[in-house]
Amino acid sequence: MAISDQLWTAARASAPRPPAPDNPRSFRGDIEGLRAVAVLLVLLGHAGVPYLSGGFVGVDVFFVISGFLITGLLLEELDRRGRLSLAGFYARRAKRLLPAAATVLVASLVLTYLFLPRGRWSATAWDVIASACYAMNWRMADQSLDYVAATDAPSIAQHFWSLAVEEQFYLIWPLLLLVLGWFARRRGRGRRGLHLLGLALIAVPSFAWALFVSPTDPSAYYVTTTRMWELALGGAVAVTAIRLNRSPRVLAVPLAWAGLVAVGASAALIHTEAGFPGYAALGPTVGTAAVIAFGPAAGRAGPGLLLGRQPLRYLGGISYSLYLWHWPLLIAAQAHVGDLGVGAALAVVAASTIPAALTYHLVENPVRRSRTLTARPFAALRVGAACTGVAALAGLAFHLVVPSTAGPAPASTVGLGQVPGASAQPASTAPGAAVLGASPRSSRAGAPVDRVASIVPDPVAAARDTPQSQRSRSCHVSLESSTPTACVYGRNDATTRVALVGDSHADHWVPALRGAAETNGWRLATYTKSGCPFLTAEILLNDRPYSSCTEWNSRVRAELLGADRPDILVVTNAEYPVRGEPPSRWRSAMARELRRTWSAMTVEQLRVVVLRDTPLHPKDMAECVSEHPTRLTACATSRADVLRLGGGPAQEAAADGLAGVRLIDLNDWICPADRCAPVIGGVLVWRDAHHLTATYSATLAPRVADALRPVTAGR
Repeated sequence: MAISDQLWTAARASAPRPPAPDNPRSFRGDIEGLRAVAVLLVLLGHAGVPYLSGGFVGVDVFFVISGFLITGLLLEELDRRGRLSLAGFYARRAKRLLPAAATVLVASLVLTYLFLPRGRWSATAWDVIASACYAMNWRMADQSLDYVAATDAPSIAQHFWSLAVEEQFYLIWPLLLLVLGWFARRRGRGRRGLHLLGLALIAVPSFAWALFVSPTDPSAYYVTTTRMWELALGGAVAVTAIRLNRSPRVLAVPLAWAGLVAVGASAALIHTEAGFPGYAALGPTVGTAAVIAFGPAAGRAGPGLLLGRQPLRYLGGISYSLYLWHWPLLIAAQAHVGDLGVGAALAVVAASTIPAALTYHLVENPVRRSRTLTARPFAALRVGAACTGVAALAGLAFHLVVPSTAGPAPASTVGLGQVPGASAQPASTAPGAAVLGASPRSSRAGAPVDRVASIVPDPVAAARDTPQSQRSRSCHVSLESSTPTACVYGRNDATTRVALVGDSHADHWVPALRGAAETNGWRLATYTKSGCPFLTAEILLNDRPYSSCTEWNSRVRAELLGADRPDILVVTNAEYPVRGEPPSRWRSAMARELRRTWSAMTVEQLRVVVLRDTPLHPKDMAECVSEHPTRLTACATSRADVLRLGGGPAQEAAADGLAGVRLIDLNDWICPADRCAPVIGGVLVWRDAHHLTATYSATLAPRVADALRPVTAGR
């Protein structure tokens, strides 16, 4: 979207400054243009532009630029004054960052209220609080290890994680510079060498840690400890800038251009965040460092020939505000109109230049260039604290004051599968799957309708309607753990012993199996782990080898064949990529490995029952119902389409003709009509796009019992 003539004229008349206190002697237009490249990569990547799957490397570019600029300013102050003013440094950071951040965070709450489903409001409020306190990266890291949270819709404030990383780094680096400066004065040694040593003390352990954890740990992408080396790399360029500026031009020109090419190639060739920020991050980071390091020596023959021109320099000037604004607008637009195509997403990204430019000129610059605040650092710190307080309190007020649920249910009405915040209707009056009878496909009760008298649980609270809400302790193993934890239901002295093993798609059957076990006098033991099917082969999760799943499987098999071995093994799972297989063969490889795993169990005289996987919907069904309570048919999906997805097809292929294995398909009681109804018998079927609510699962207990009875009888 075109920038207004007035702002464009202002941009041409006065070149934008870097994101630090003004310093004409050190201003470089090529770095401003490089910031524009970084933010464009992020924006275009988020818009889904083809051949830019690695647009997220723009964040790595920003880290190196930031390390260079901020370290350069700190060194200049040391050279000029012989000491550092921590109050002055943090005052400059506060002036530069906090007013714009607070503006966007408060605006994000407004967008949340206007456009996002109520089910996201509470989480968004806490995201805003974490972002205001520059701790969003740790919240994102924690959620990346939560299988259910990791599959939730993206947060409107999640992009604040990168800003949190930077500010946490700058809590450490100036203090380390002070210590190194004191040491240099005591020892009479040159400071530049000690500064490089200090950066090495940060960068080497950080990069080593990134190499160690990033291949298998998705949280590595967000945590400060794996990212500090990128900022330290930029700092190292600043420390050696004087020497690098004297590089021979014949060497500087190709190196600077090679750096810019490396950044662009990384954005085009990198297809996954897996392995970041390890070896894969060297392309964009070292490339950025090369552009910065050799740009001055290369002169107009280097990348500055392009980067130093308008409109790149203007975009670089507003890149901070543009980064802040584009993501909330994308999330709000997606929540309001549904999945955005590339064209629509680009339109939203282009439109974000308007609030970004306004924020830059009306919020950033007036505060940053205030003579009063420049002369009075502690006043600037108070302004920054006020901005942080306003944003954090706005998030807290949004959480406490704005109702995101229908209110808590009286304790006496909370039955099996219900959670606080669900409808006050007792569970016994909501029959769920029981209304379908013995012939669900011909039952009119399973057809989608626009309105129902009541819904349990409340769709806004449905995400909490899990089997875990019914237990006194958690038995569902997290992503990072490899230690099996079993929950046992029914009679310990039962003659029929059943074990349920699998991922969260096995876990959502626990209420149904528990009801069947308790009614029929069986003993039920459950072994479930997030994102982990019962499989001997290693799978990938988030494009990373899921080693804790492999280890968990090995330990579960040992328990199943030990003293507490069951008579019947019930398994089910979603679909996963098998490690070492190309995407085109993932389903066939999954079927092959499932068949191999089940065969090994039948050899040990275990009867194996496979519960065919449930449908996989293209949208969050609970959110859809909360947004369309009087037009529920808008949430109905094609039965044929959703049953083609998920783990079901691979399970069918694996079980075909396999002796000792019985496939049970109960999807007729989950999606009985040609279009899957989101509510059946007054009960919300789904808590997200692919997990049953515990309430609905409990109503399937009679059907599970009927299906298992022939197996328990040995037939």
